[in-house]
Amino acid sequence: MNASTLSEPSRPVWDLFVRVFHWTLVSCVLLNQFVLEEGEAPHEWAGYLAAALVVARIVWGFIGSRHARFSDFFPTPARLRQHLQAMRSGRLEHHWGHNPLGALMMFLLMALVIALGITGWMQGTDAYFGEEWLQELHELLAHALLLSAGLHAASAILMGRIERTRLVKAMVTGVKERY
Repeated sequence: MNASTLSEPSRPVWDLFVRVFHWTLVSCVLLNQFVLEEGEAPHEWAGYLAAALVVARIVWGFIGSRHARFSDFFPTPARLRQHLQAMRSGRLEHHWGHNPLGALMMFLLMALVIALGITGWMQGTDAYFGEEWLQELHELLAHALLLSAGLHAASAILMGRIERTRLVKAMVTGVKERY
């Protein structure tokens, strides 16, 4: 990272697709967990929409804007090791896009949404209808998603303060600001 990069006070980071994806997915998860009735059509459709959003985001990860592309932030072992060493030593690494730990969380969240979509769909098939183990797995995945999403939100707030960036605001405006 060069000095001119460090001196930039702000940069457009999250494109409109990424921001609409993020907040629509948040809405689907919150609606399914706290508002919509399990097993009812609106719950199912919100779940299918969430899974479709993740599939679209995966595609966007290959063809989207710079910071939306997986190649910009894929959490390789070397990137993770460097990021963790920097954190342990108290050196602040600035990432305009996702940092390596944030990238891991993003992939975990997307995997959980896809797994929920698959297990939800399976429950409606003749082969698995009424299977208690599948219902329990679906519920376990939902709890894991909520726990992970809560950790993600808390980490965004904490890392924003540590890195002196407005991470939550960036997911609304698309511009990541340093202060």
